[in-house]
Amino acid sequence: MIDLATFDPNSASNPNNNIFGLPINEEDARLVILPVPWEVTVSYNAGTARASDHILKASMQVDLFDRDFPKSWQHGFYLKEVDKKVLIKSDYLRKEAELYIDYISRGEEVSKNQFMCKSLKEINEGGNFLNKWVYEKSKEILSKGKLLGLLGGDHSIPLGYFKALSEQHDDFGILQIDAHCDLRKAYEGFVYSHASIMYNTMEELPQISKLVQIGIRDYSEEEELYIANSNHRIVTYFDRDIKERQFEGQTWRQIADEIVTHLPAKVIISFDVDGMDPKLCPNTGTPVPGGFETDQLFFLFKRIVQSGRQIIGFDLNETGLSEMEWDTNVSARILLKLCNLLAASNPISA
Repeated sequence: MIDLATFDPNSASNPNNNIFGLPINEEDARLVILPVPWEVTVSYNAGTARASDHILKASMQVDLFDRDFPKSWQHGFYLKEVDKKVLIKSDYLRKEAELYIDYISRGEEVSKNQFMCKSLKEINEGGNFLNKWVYEKSKEILSKGKLLGLLGGDHSIPLGYFKALSEQHDDFGILQIDAHCDLRKAYEGFVYSHASIMYNTMEELPQISKLVQIGIRDYSEEEELYIANSNHRIVTYFDRDIKERQFEGQTWRQIADEIVTHLPAKVIISFDVDGMDPKLCPNTGTPVPGGFETDQLFFLFKRIVQSGRQIIGFDLNETGLSEMEWDTNVSARILLKLCNLLAASNPISA
């Protein structure tokens, strides 16, 4: 491996190197990215379980220079290899879930079908397995003094990661970029559904003092009531409301700075790519019209750091696959920004 102090960031990426062409190993990297190849409970399009390998390939075409954080890459970023056993388990349970979702969508009663009862039990056990696996891997990496980000996979993946971070930080918040609230209780019978990640997070982790959701535009009445009854622990910026405020003359900076005021001193960014305009993520699991441009979100992230708040982690999820690799191209650039943010927000002590 080449010492990053002598690495030329202007050179063409070597595909034999790690993420963004960086010649570094896990031991020497300050920030580790854990891929989580899981998409068991997705409700619509699949493919995100294999996104990390495609994002790695796309990252070789991403310039390291970032005007906001020009030297952050020097911390060293490292993407771990995909755990094939987790991927195989996801593939197996995904097939079970597809049959189960098709069955219940026709109004059939699960209790009357022994096979479907068995499938539901296995899928929920799979969710418990995944949460434990992510928790143990996250705790292991964090215990070495590393910064850690997650790369999905679907949006069900970060609960174990949040739990590991909650053992290091007793009060923090989550900024959720998403088209969906993800506040459903056991959606479709799946306790740890991708549509239930924030419900489970808020119910299981009292250390999280605030959940700030932005870009939401596809949600249920049940979720709206859950937000209303959260005693302001959840603050939701619905996409329609953001757009109407802008139509009436407010600037994005005004809205962004208001969003920042709701965040506590320590923040995790939970980034579901369907929070963006679907032209940027057409092959994500559940694309929804509306959403953000990347520049809007990057500006918001910069305002968070400028406010003095500390980014303590991130997860990036729901990247779809296509022959043109457009989705992974966009996600690779988002991943670099998130890595730069996390590194810049946690400077190395002198």
